Amino acid sequence: MHATPVFDANDNGAAPALGDLPVWDLSDLYPAPDAPELTADLDRLHNLAAAFAADYQGKLAELDAAAMQQCIQRYEEISNLGGRIMSYAGLRHAQNTADPARAKQLGDLQARVTEDTTPLVFFSLEFNRIPDDRYQAVFADERVARYKPVFDRMRAMRPHQLSDELEQFLHDNSVVGAAAWNRLFDETMTALEFDVDGETLGLEATLNLLTDHDRSRREAGAQALAVTFGDNQTLFARIHNTLAKEKAIEDKWRKMPAPQYGRHLSNDVEPEVVEALRAAVVAAYPRLSHRYYALKAKWLGLDKLQVWDRNAPLPTETPRLIGWDEARQIVLDAYAGFDPKLADLAAPFFDKGWIDAGVTPGKSPGAFAHPTVTDVHPYVLLNYLGKPRDVMTLAHELGHGVHQRLAAAQGELLADTPLTLAETASVFGEMLTFRALLDKTTDPAQRKTLLAGKVEDMINTVVRQIAFYDFESKLHAARAQGELTPEDINALWMSVQAESLGPVFEFMPGYETFWSYIPHFVHSPFYVYAYAFGDGLVNALYAAYETTPEGFQQKYFDLLRAGGSKHHSDLLAPFGLNASDAAFWDKGLSMIEGFIDELEALEE
Repeated sequence: MHATPVFDANDNGAAPALGDLPVWDLSDLYPAPDAPELTADLDRLHNLAAAFAADYQGKLAELDAAAMQQCIQRYEEISNLGGRIMSYAGLRHAQNTADPARAKQLGDLQARVTEDTTPLVFFSLEFNRIPDDRYQAVFADERVARYKPVFDRMRAMRPHQLSDELEQFLHDNSVVGAAAWNRLFDETMTALEFDVDGETLGLEATLNLLTDHDRSRREAGAQALAVTFGDNQTLFARIHNTLAKEKAIEDKWRKMPAPQYGRHLSNDVEPEVVEALRAAVVAAYPRLSHRYYALKAKWLGLDKLQVWDRNAPLPTETPRLIGWDEARQIVLDAYAGFDPKLADLAAPFFDKGWIDAGVTPGKSPGAFAHPTVTDVHPYVLLNYLGKPRDVMTLAHELGHGVHQRLAAAQGELLADTPLTLAETASVFGEMLTFRALLDKTTDPAQRKTLLAGKVEDMINTVVRQIAFYDFESKLHAARAQGELTPEDINALWMSVQAESLGPVFEFMPGYETFWSYIPHFVHSPFYVYAYAFGDGLVNALYAAYETTPEGFQQKYFDLLRAGGSKHHSDLLAPFGLNASDAAFWDKGLSMIEGFIDELEALEE
């Protein structure tokens, strides 16, 4: 595994090195982009998919339990093979989206895998036509009963299923539809340049300035973002208009009752549960974000906050660069404090090339944990700059990684966790790291800094993401009435920003364009509420852990191991929690309120 010394972008390379930052070793997937193993797997995928269709098309309703078990296992093998190929191409591209060779390989493989798996389109369509009595009888058999949750979710799509021919067309067309617009967005965003006081920076480094101690640097970063986003508004508006219209057309054909409905189905969560979450958070805006940001304005000595003050460090906070080795120790110690097994599951990420941490030219911005396939392991991408928030991001993504490792035992079909539960382990990992740091902190100023940082992260996770959800809902509703100009989209963005952030904020000219860079709106419509769902769920879980710690660890590991094999109601029942209960969300939000109470008490 190679390592690259990286410097703090704020100091133009003058800061001490963060240490040797790890780079991915993708050889567990394929040894090289031109490896014969990759070529062989592509041929094998083609042959397996063709043979599967020849053996099973038109016959699914006739299969007994033993034959159904063999059918499912063959389907999983094909899913695993396609997933391995696309994981490799996608991860290589994420390392350098500006590299034409990587972009070409991703596009070529995407087209090849799409074409070779076209014979499989029949599977879900025909499966959903199996009569209910036959389906229930076959899946009552212990040989296939464990797969029933996956196929129950698949069969929930029955009312929204199109003809076999149309479904095959959509499958074939996907590579030049949403996937192509996604790729255009990614490559455009990666290539953007921002002029900050005469210095040219990329998106990640410019966004990083918004947490700088120097207010003038924060303002310069915000103004640079506004200028470049403004210059590219026409393109970003075209991307959003096209994707929203494409979704509306497909939703109309599928008879989806609302733009959000497909996401709720895929998340295996009831619309009323999401609405209860949304309503609870919006009602809490004055108690959470409005109240906290008023406190922050006082700390900063300002009557009004500007957008570049939202994530500003506190004046009492000492600028601190956290080296990679220290970040590793902080997170692993916090995980071990909960249970040594959790740290053991996270440790290989550091030692085996499963993390790509440095900020490098062309690298995808942000952070993610990609599960790849169940017989390999996840890979974590970071853009590590040594800030305390970067340590929390490491804790967050490792939580995902641990969750994905534990769920892998479920197999390819059942390991995939609905988005609402997929954020559980990541947010819990952050909470463990935060609590471990807080417990060691006796200095009031440092405690205030830690608490404020956590409150801001929680507001960003809950309030900001629900505001994002409302923006998306308004965007799709407005697009249904016709084409949206950039100014139309800007107005929708501002309508949710003022409501969620509160009266203490002033909004600079140009901030109305900041919807442009949020990738979730492009890649995964209505994904964002999953963050708020996960945070509220984890807050309720953590409260249960504090109240009744005995036996909690085992129940928590069982929850993670379940992957997508159980509904959220079944997973939460052992903890005495129910997400359908309005009080559940208030319990989670009260934890944030409690932290703000403590911050106010520190002022007295």
